[in-house]
Amino acid sequence: MAKTIKVFNLDGKPVEKIKLPPIFETPVRPDVIKRAVLAIQSARFQPKGRDPMAGKRTTAESRGVGLGIARIPRIKGPAARGAFAPGTVGGRLAHPPTPEKKIVKKIPKKEKRLALYSAIAATASKETVASRGHAIEGVPQIPLVVVDEFEGLKKTKDVEETLIKLGVLADLYRVKESTKVRAGKGKFRGRRMKQAVGPLIVVAEDRGIGEAARNIPGVDVVSVGELNAEVLAPGAHPGRLTIWTKGAIEALNKMYCKGEAD
Repeated sequence: MAKTIKVFNLDGKPVEKIKLPPIFETPVRPDVIKRAVLAIQSARFQPKGRDPMAGKRTTAESRGVGLGIARIPRIKGPAARGAFAPGTVGGRLAHPPTPEKKIVKKIPKKEKRLALYSAIAATASKETVASRGHAIEGVPQIPLVVVDEFEGLKKTKDVEETLIKLGVLADLYRVKESTKVRAGKGKFRGRRMKQAVGPLIVVAEDRGIGEAARNIPGVDVVSVGELNAEVLAPGAHPGRLTIWTKGAIEALNKMYCKGEAD
Protein backbone atom coordinates (compact mmCIF):
# COMPACT_ATOMS: atom_id res chain seq x y z
CA MET A 1 0.00 0.00 0.00
CA ALA A 2 1.33 3.40 -1.01
CA LYS A 3 2.52 5.62 1.80
CA THR A 4 0.82 9.00 2.25
CA ILE A 5 3.00 11.99 3.11
CA LYS A 6 2.50 15.71 3.67
CA VAL A 7 3.31 18.52 1.24
CA PHE A 8 4.75 21.65 2.86
CA ASN A 9 4.47 25.24 1.65
CA LEU A 10 7.29 27.81 1.58
CA ASP A 11 6.58 28.67 5.23
CA GLY A 12 7.20 25.10 6.34
CA LYS A 13 3.55 24.32 7.06
CA PRO A 14 1.68 21.26 5.69
CA VAL A 15 -1.00 22.17 3.14
CA GLU A 16 -2.00 18.82 1.57
CA LYS A 17 -1.18 15.13 1.32
CA ILE A 18 -0.01 12.95 -1.58
CA LYS A 19 0.85 9.30 -2.07
CA LEU A 20 4.45 8.26 -2.63
CA PRO A 21 5.13 6.34 -5.87
CA PRO A 22 5.89 2.61 -5.53
CA ILE A 23 9.51 3.31 -6.47
CA PHE A 24 10.13 4.44 -2.89
CA GLU A 25 9.45 0.90 -1.69
CA THR A 26 12.43 -0.53 -3.60
CA PRO A 27 14.88 -2.38 -1.31
CA VAL A 28 18.05 -0.38 -0.65
CA ARG A 29 21.04 -2.10 -2.29
CA PRO A 30 24.29 -0.31 -1.33
CA ASP A 31 26.34 -2.81 -3.36
CA VAL A 32 24.48 -2.08 -6.61
CA ILE A 33 24.50 1.66 -5.92
CA LYS A 34 28.28 1.59 -5.49
CA ARG A 35 28.75 -0.21 -8.83
CA ALA A 36 26.58 2.38 -10.59
CA VAL A 37 28.41 5.32 -9.01
CA LEU A 38 31.81 3.89 -9.97
CA ALA A 39 30.56 3.37 -13.53
CA ILE A 40 29.51 7.03 -13.75
CA GLN A 41 32.77 8.29 -12.25
CA SER A 42 35.01 6.08 -14.37
CA ALA A 43 33.43 7.46 -17.56
CA ARG A 44 34.93 10.85 -16.65
CA PHE A 45 38.50 9.58 -16.22
CA GLN A 46 40.98 10.71 -18.84
CA PRO A 47 43.01 7.87 -20.38
CA LYS A 48 46.64 8.14 -19.35
CA GLY A 49 49.64 6.65 -21.11
CA ARG A 50 53.33 7.00 -21.93
CA ASP A 51 55.32 7.27 -25.14
CA PRO A 52 56.40 3.66 -25.87
CA MET A 53 59.93 4.94 -26.57
CA ALA A 54 60.22 7.12 -23.46
CA GLY A 55 63.58 6.53 -21.79
CA LYS A 56 64.71 4.19 -24.54
CA ARG A 57 66.28 6.67 -26.95
CA THR A 58 69.87 5.81 -26.02
CA THR A 59 72.65 3.46 -27.14
CA ALA A 60 73.42 2.45 -23.57
CA GLU A 61 74.29 -1.19 -22.99
CA SER A 62 75.64 -3.28 -20.14
CA ARG A 63 79.41 -3.78 -19.92
CA GLY A 64 79.00 -7.27 -18.57
CA VAL A 65 80.55 -8.85 -15.49
CA GLY A 66 84.02 -8.89 -14.01
CA LEU A 67 84.53 -5.13 -13.86
CA GLY A 68 83.47 -4.56 -10.27
CA ILE A 69 80.46 -2.48 -11.29
CA ALA A 70 76.75 -3.15 -11.58
CA ARG A 71 75.49 -4.69 -14.82
CA ILE A 72 73.01 -1.89 -15.63
CA PRO A 73 73.13 -0.41 -19.15
CA ARG A 74 75.60 2.49 -19.36
CA ILE A 75 76.27 5.22 -21.89
CA LYS A 76 79.47 5.19 -23.92
CA GLY A 77 82.48 7.09 -22.61
CA PRO A 78 84.43 7.42 -19.37
CA ALA A 79 81.46 8.80 -17.40
CA ALA A 80 79.82 5.36 -17.39
CA ARG A 81 76.51 6.86 -16.32
CA GLY A 82 73.61 4.44 -16.12
CA ALA A 83 70.76 4.82 -18.61
CA PHE A 84 67.77 3.01 -20.12
CA ALA A 85 67.06 0.82 -17.07
CA PRO A 86 64.33 1.66 -14.53
CA GLY A 87 65.81 3.56 -11.59
CA THR A 88 68.35 5.44 -13.69
CA VAL A 89 68.19 9.14 -14.54
CA GLY A 90 66.10 9.54 -17.69
CA GLY A 91 65.46 5.80 -17.83
CA ARG A 92 62.25 4.04 -18.77
CA LEU A 93 59.45 3.27 -16.35
CA ALA A 94 59.20 -0.33 -15.18
CA HIS A 95 55.43 -0.67 -15.60
CA PRO A 96 54.10 2.53 -17.21
CA PRO A 97 50.38 3.25 -17.61
CA THR A 98 49.04 2.54 -21.08
CA PRO A 99 46.23 4.34 -22.92
CA GLU A 100 44.83 0.95 -23.95
CA LYS A 101 43.92 0.11 -20.35
CA LYS A 102 40.17 -0.23 -19.82
CA ILE A 103 39.27 2.27 -17.11
CA VAL A 104 35.53 2.55 -17.78
CA LYS A 105 33.53 0.18 -15.61
CA LYS A 106 30.25 -0.74 -17.30
CA ILE A 107 27.15 -2.29 -15.73
CA PRO A 108 24.01 -3.79 -17.31
CA LYS A 109 21.05 -1.53 -17.96
CA LYS A 110 18.80 -3.39 -15.52
CA GLU A 111 21.40 -3.12 -12.78
CA LYS A 112 21.82 0.59 -13.50
CA ARG A 113 18.06 1.06 -13.25
CA LEU A 114 17.91 -0.92 -9.99
CA ALA A 115 20.67 1.30 -8.57
CA LEU A 116 18.66 4.43 -9.44
CA TYR A 117 15.48 3.01 -7.89
CA SER A 118 17.37 1.93 -4.79
CA ALA A 119 19.06 5.34 -4.41
CA ILE A 120 15.68 7.07 -4.70
CA ALA A 121 14.18 4.74 -2.10
CA ALA A 122 17.10 5.44 0.27
CA THR A 123 16.16 9.13 0.37
CA ALA A 124 12.86 8.13 2.03
CA SER A 125 14.53 6.19 4.87
CA LYS A 126 15.10 8.34 7.93
CA GLU A 127 17.60 5.87 9.37
CA THR A 128 19.64 5.78 6.14
CA VAL A 129 19.68 9.58 5.82
CA ALA A 130 20.74 9.99 9.45
CA SER A 131 23.44 7.32 9.19
CA ARG A 132 24.94 9.17 6.22
CA GLY A 133 25.66 12.09 8.55
CA HIS A 134 22.92 14.58 7.69
CA ALA A 135 21.55 16.75 10.50
CA ILE A 136 17.81 16.04 10.30
CA GLU A 137 16.68 16.88 13.84
CA GLY A 138 14.55 19.79 12.64
CA VAL A 139 13.31 18.22 9.38
CA PRO A 140 9.56 17.56 9.80
CA GLN A 141 9.41 14.63 7.37
CA ILE A 142 11.57 12.25 5.35
CA PRO A 143 11.20 12.47 2.38
CA LEU A 144 10.54 16.21 2.43
CA VAL A 145 8.04 17.34 -0.23
CA VAL A 146 7.44 21.03 -1.02
CA VAL A 147 4.90 22.86 -3.18
CA ASP A 148 5.82 23.66 -6.78
CA GLU A 149 6.25 27.38 -6.01
CA PHE A 150 9.65 26.39 -4.65
CA GLU A 151 10.89 25.85 -8.23
CA GLY A 152 10.24 29.50 -9.15
CA LEU A 153 12.41 31.14 -6.47
CA LYS A 154 15.01 33.33 -8.18
CA LYS A 155 16.96 34.78 -5.24
CA THR A 156 19.47 32.99 -3.04
CA LYS A 157 18.08 34.77 0.01
CA ASP A 158 14.58 33.41 -0.66
CA VAL A 159 15.87 29.86 -1.07
CA GLU A 160 17.84 30.09 2.17
CA GLU A 161 14.84 31.41 4.09
CA THR A 162 12.65 28.59 2.75
CA LEU A 163 15.21 25.93 3.65
CA ILE A 164 15.45 27.36 7.16
CA LYS A 165 11.66 27.24 7.55
CA LEU A 166 11.71 23.63 6.32
CA GLY A 167 14.11 22.69 9.12
CA VAL A 168 17.23 22.21 6.99
CA LEU A 169 19.27 24.90 8.79
CA ALA A 170 21.23 22.38 10.87
CA ASP A 171 22.41 20.52 7.77
CA LEU A 172 23.41 23.74 6.02
CA TYR A 173 25.41 24.71 9.11
CA ARG A 174 27.05 21.25 9.12
CA VAL A 175 28.23 21.79 5.53
CA LYS A 176 29.57 25.25 6.35
CA GLU A 177 31.51 23.98 9.36
CA SER A 178 32.97 21.05 7.38
CA THR A 179 34.91 23.22 4.92
CA LYS A 180 38.65 22.81 5.50
CA VAL A 181 41.98 22.70 3.72
CA ARG A 182 43.01 19.27 2.47
CA ALA A 183 45.99 17.77 4.31
CA GLY A 184 49.29 16.90 2.66
CA LYS A 185 50.40 17.29 -0.93
CA GLY A 186 46.84 16.81 -2.21
CA LYS A 187 46.29 20.54 -1.70
CA PHE A 188 48.61 21.23 -4.66
CA ARG A 189 46.49 19.25 -7.12
CA GLY A 190 43.48 21.46 -7.70
CA ARG A 191 41.41 20.09 -4.81
CA ARG A 192 42.63 22.32 -2.01
CA MET A 193 39.35 22.56 -0.12
CA LYS A 194 37.20 19.74 1.27
CA GLN A 195 33.52 20.18 1.97
CA ALA A 196 30.66 17.93 3.01
CA VAL A 197 27.68 17.27 0.75
CA GLY A 198 24.43 19.02 1.70
CA PRO A 199 20.79 18.71 0.66
CA LEU A 200 19.65 17.83 -2.86
CA ILE A 201 16.68 19.65 -4.39
CA VAL A 202 14.78 17.65 -7.04
CA VAL A 203 12.43 19.64 -9.27
CA ALA A 204 10.15 18.85 -12.18
CA GLU A 205 11.24 22.01 -14.00
CA ASP A 206 13.96 24.50 -13.12
CA ARG A 207 12.23 27.88 -13.19
CA GLY A 208 15.01 29.82 -11.49
CA ILE A 209 15.89 27.86 -8.38
CA GLY A 210 18.97 26.30 -9.97
CA GLU A 211 20.72 29.64 -10.34
CA ALA A 212 19.41 30.88 -6.99
CA ALA A 213 20.65 27.88 -5.01
CA ARG A 214 24.07 27.43 -6.60
CA ASN A 215 25.68 29.88 -4.15
CA ILE A 216 24.53 27.89 -1.11
CA PRO A 217 27.39 25.58 -0.04
CA GLY A 218 26.61 21.89 -0.41
CA VAL A 219 23.20 22.36 -2.07
CA ASP A 220 22.57 20.87 -5.53
CA VAL A 221 19.53 21.22 -7.80
CA VAL A 222 18.61 18.57 -10.35
CA SER A 223 15.54 17.81 -12.45
CA VAL A 224 13.80 14.44 -12.29
CA GLY A 225 14.99 13.46 -15.75
CA GLU A 226 18.65 14.01 -14.76
CA LEU A 227 18.62 11.85 -11.64
CA ASN A 228 21.35 9.23 -11.33
CA ALA A 229 22.96 7.14 -8.62
CA GLU A 230 25.90 9.51 -8.11
CA VAL A 231 23.86 12.65 -7.38
CA LEU A 232 21.53 10.72 -5.06
CA ALA A 233 24.36 8.84 -3.33
CA PRO A 234 27.58 10.92 -3.48
CA GLY A 235 30.64 8.85 -2.74
CA ALA A 236 28.49 5.71 -3.21
CA HIS A 237 26.85 6.36 0.19
CA PRO A 238 23.03 6.22 -0.19
CA GLY A 239 20.61 8.32 1.84
CA ARG A 240 21.25 11.92 0.78
CA LEU A 241 18.88 14.44 2.36
CA THR A 242 16.56 15.21 -0.56
CA ILE A 243 13.87 17.87 -0.96
CA TRP A 244 11.30 16.97 -3.62
CA THR A 245 8.76 19.31 -5.16
CA LYS A 246 5.24 18.01 -5.63
CA GLY A 247 5.66 18.17 -9.40
CA ALA A 248 8.87 16.14 -9.16
CA ILE A 249 7.05 13.38 -7.26
CA GLU A 250 4.31 13.31 -9.89
CA ALA A 251 6.85 13.27 -12.72
CA LEU A 252 8.73 10.48 -10.95
CA ASN A 253 5.55 8.44 -10.85
CA LYS A 254 4.97 8.90 -14.59
CA MET A 255 8.56 8.24 -15.65
CA TYR A 256 9.57 5.26 -13.55
CA CYS A 257 6.46 3.62 -12.15
CA LYS A 258 4.82 2.10 -15.24
CA GLY A 259 4.99 -1.45 -14.07
CA GLU A 260 8.79 -1.69 -14.29
CA ALA A 261 9.74 -1.07 -10.67
CA ASP A 262 10.43 -4.70 -9.98
